[in-house]
Amino acid sequence: MIRHIVMWKFREGTQARAEEFLTGLAALQGRIDCIRSMSVERSAVKDSAYDAVLIAEFDSLEDVARYKNDPRHRAVAAICAEIRTARCAIDTEL
Repeated sequence: MIRHIVMWKFREGTQARAEEFLTGLAALQGRIDCIRSMSVERSAVKDSAYDAVLIAEFDSLEDVARYKNDPRHRAVAAICAEIRTARCAIDTEL
């Protein structure tokens, strides 16, 4: 089992686009079959180093790659690319 964790910092003034991104990302669960579980959360602290986090679980690194390359994920990720100032990701084996 692989846990895929990604954190983002968004540019000031992009709150509406950030919400669109995070809502779209969360909606992928149940639509992309290789996602075993997914949680999308916003930071509770205003001046946090990161604004949001994704914690998702997959059966394998191959499934993580399938998820990343799925056109539905790529469409949502394009929104993020427009508004993020920082991104940090890690895949861990459970």
